[in-house]
Parts: sequence; C-alpha cells; structure tokens
Amino acid sequence: MKEAPEPLPGPTITPSPQVSIVVIAFNDAGHVGDAVRSALAQDAFGDTVTEVIAVNDASTDGTGAALDDLARTEPRLRVIHRSENSGGCGTPRNAGLRAATGRFVMFLDSDDVLPPGAVRALLSAALRHDAPVVSGACVRRELPARRDVPWQPGLYREAAVHESAEASPQLVRDTLCVNKLYDREFLAKHAIVFPEGRFTYEDFVFTARVLAAAPRIATVPDSVYVWHVRRSAARQSISLNRKDVANWEARIAAHRASVEIFREAGLPVLAQAAATKFLDHDLRMYVRELHTRGADYRAEWWRLTREYLGGFDEAALRAARAPSRWLARVVLASPAPRDLDRITQLASRPGRLLPPYAEAGGRAVWSPDLPEVELDALGTKPIGRLPVTIDAEPSVGSRSVLRLRVHDMYGRLAVAGPESIDVELRRRRDDRRGPVHTAALTRAGVPGGAAAVCWTAEVVLDLEALTERAGRAAADPEPWDLMAWVSCADGAGFRAALRATGPGLRRRVLPSRRHAVLLVQPYATTGGALSLRVASGLRSVWRIAARRLRR
Repeated sequence: MKEAPEPLPGPTITPSPQVSIVVIAFNDAGHVGDAVRSALAQDAFGDTVTEVIAVNDASTDGTGAALDDLARTEPRLRVIHRSENSGGCGTPRNAGLRAATGRFVMFLDSDDVLPPGAVRALLSAALRHDAPVVSGACVRRELPARRDVPWQPGLYREAAVHESAEASPQLVRDTLCVNKLYDREFLAKHAIVFPEGRFTYEDFVFTARVLAAAPRIATVPDSVYVWHVRRSAARQSISLNRKDVANWEARIAAHRASVEIFREAGLPVLAQAAATKFLDHDLRMYVRELHTRGADYRAEWWRLTREYLGGFDEAALRAARAPSRWLARVVLASPAPRDLDRITQLASRPGRLLPPYAEAGGRAVWSPDLPEVELDALGTKPIGRLPVTIDAEPSVGSRSVLRLRVHDMYGRLAVAGPESIDVELRRRRDDRRGPVHTAALTRAGVPGGAAAVCWTAEVVLDLEALTERAGRAAADPEPWDLMAWVSCADGAGFRAALRATGPGLRRRVLPSRRHAVLLVQPYATTGGALSLRVASGLRSVWRIAARRLRR
C-alpha cells in the first residue's frame, strides 16, 4: 500500500461524462427530488455524470410522479418503475446497475445527497490510479440539527492506493456501498451484484464480494456522501429501525455471509478482520441500547449473540479492542442477560467500566462469579485509554452544581495521582465549544470499599453562558454534551465522558437575567452519559406546555 498526505502523483486526467448514478427510492416523495438533484448537480462542468437512473421500487405515495416530473425537464434522468416492491434495497440497485451505460457506477439512497464535487473527486482518482474501486469520506448528518459525524474517519485521513484489501484489511470496516465509485466492467467480470429480495444489510454482502475480488482500491479524503439520519421520522431507515430483534438477526446473517465470502475466496485475513469489526462496531452499537429493550427482546438477542460469537476464534477476539472483547466474553460466559447497566456503560464511546472491580488469582475479572472473563490489558493500557468511570450528579437550581466522583481502577489512577478536572460543554448541533469549568480533586475512600479510593470535586455550572454562546434565545431545547479532562500529578491525563447519576435528572425552570427564564434538563443519553438540554425565554415555556397539553 502506498500512502501520501498530498494527492498521489500521476498524470493529469481530464474526466469525461462516464459515471452512471443509481438512485433507489420507495415511498420517499419528500426527499427523492433532493437526492436526484444532488446527483445531477455533480455535472456542473459537464465532465462527469452521463446519466442518473432512478429506480422507483413500486412506491404507493407520490415518489413515482415526482421522478417523472423531474425527468421531463432533465434528459439525463431515466426513471425505472418496478411493478412489485422488492422489500429491500438490493433488487432496485441491481435493476439500476443492469440499466447503467456509463463506464463507472455509483449508488445513492433517496433520503441522502451527494455533496458538490463528490463524483469528480472519485472519478479523478479512478482514472489517475487505474483503480476499479474508489472510496471517499462519508458523514452521518443528524437532522434536523445538521450535526455531522464522520463515518470510519481513520480510513480517509489522507489519499492512498491499496493494491488489494488483503494488504489493507482495515478496509473491511467500511461496509457502505454508497460512498464508492465502481468500474462496471470489473463488477460484471466478477459477477458482483447485490442480494435480491428482502435481504437486510445487503451492502455488507456486496462490499465483501467487491473486496474478495481483490481490486486495486484508491481512497480519497474528500467528502463524497452525506448520509442523512432522521431519528424522528415516521418510517425509520434500516440502520435505525433496531427495535425488533429481527433486525439484529438480519445483521448477523449478513455478517456471516460476508465472512463466508472471504473464507471461500481463501482470504482468512479478511475473514478475521470482518469478525473483529463485528465486535468493535456492531456488537457495541447494539449492546449500548440493550437496556432500553424489553425482557423478551433481551433474552432472544442474548441467545442469538451467544450462538454467533461461539463460532469466533480466539484470534478474532484478541484483535478486537479491549472493551469489545470483554463484552463478547461476558455474553459467552453467561446463559442469560446480566449486568445491563455495566455492559451498556462499557459499550459506550468512550467506554466506562463501572465498579465493583473484582479480582481472581491476582487477575482483574468481570465479577467474582465470572472469573473466566478476564479484563486483560488493564495493567498495560496507557492511562489515557483506560475505561475510567466519572460519576456526575447534577443539581440545577439557583446555584447549579455538578458533584463529581472519579473512580480508581485496580490502582492505576492512584499511581498517576489525579489532581484536577476540567468539565467542558459542547453544543451537539455544531460541536461548538461552550464554557469550561475547573475544580481540584480531593482523594477520598469508597464507602465499604476497604482499600478502594476515589477522587471528588464540585463545579459550579454557568448555565447562562450557554445561551450567550448560542447568540439568541433558543426556544427549542439545545443539547449540550459534557466531557471531562483529568490532569494527574505525574503529568499524565485522560479524557472521559461523565456518567449521569442521582435524582437531579429532571427539567427545571430558572430565572434568567437575559431571557427572563431558562429551561434546563440534565438527562442520561442512551449510553448513560450526562447531557443537558437548555432552552431560554418565555416562548420556550409556552411551547413545552402546549406539547404537554397536546399529549
């Protein structure tokens, strides 16, 4: 593999219109027009997109009519109307792929968009490096807040050419099919298509088939895809619709099929990398939500997961990050769901390992009754990577304070000597930095913990400053996330999220010098971290009261 911080050297290539973009849609009349227009707008200089093929998968709303209206004024748009809904994304993508005439093809979902210059960045890299597959950076954009979260950012920090996925097994972590450009002749030569019909997570299988064919792959740091995340939508996307355990079962099936593709191709390195990715990404994501599910869901999820993880070899477990392999081993060691709060907190990013901290034979273990689940690497991890737990108990009132408790972990923090803590607030919408509150840490014993220790502090929160940084009265609640930085006597330090604790997780109305009133609600995120919702002004009070009355 060759890598370079600057664009890789090569001849100057002038792209020509040779990319087909396949847009798939089902009952998405409100968004499909934006998706298609973002694809057509890629050709601002007349040098990349030869056609946009929109496949209407038998929609029953106005999606088909909206596409036909666009096609009347745009000759490069072709619309395919399927008469029967496929129940998935693979069949309409395959239909678009068969209809495509361009040398290269891309895929776009009807509720997402391509940012300006995406196709040109991918096509230029494909031509320069003679790469049949080119992949670029994708962001998950939370709507309506428009907060962007990079997808697999470690793969796209700089331009690179990978001679094969086997030489760069980290590529298996990006299972998306939409942030990539494919040479159609390459796909046809290797008979690479999507699974047909009602197959969830079809891009797992498609991507595995692509990587198993061992193409040269170029990666570019340019943003080439905007994945819209609408958590409040009436009809959730497949990636968000995880409340039914069938979704987890489908994810396991897709992942199992991907691993089997690598094994059949004689690529054990990629098979192991895919298994490790499952532990680090898929398993942690679903464990974070497990405490929010009902007992029946949890029992079936646990059964399915134990059955699947039972086929993982030790090498795959050891290659995963420590919190991920610890979680896997807890599930494997216990026949029924247990310790939901602890595994949820550990699955968070960053993970938090809650006390008590048990030992067996001088080894750190999960609990006295699961001594076989060793918390390996705790003694060797740098302090900045330890899953430290910091409890935060908010008390919002005329004097709003945050009571903090930093838990030691098998003596590792005691050696470093925590001295002070900075609590930083960041506005979730745009990651804008808010006020930072600093306090000294005081060493204390843990009640009933014998030799165990912790460090405590109390910081006063300047909630008025949050509205000042917003620059206006925020009638709708603005979420603010809290992070802590702990400085130690030996010069070390570490960053950690705060665990929400105590009875103060409720909405309060406070007087405000600037806006008359502030509405402040400390709350726990799905992963258990402390966040704040802040709204200001009398208008916010009326809005919230009206919502309650409507309920």
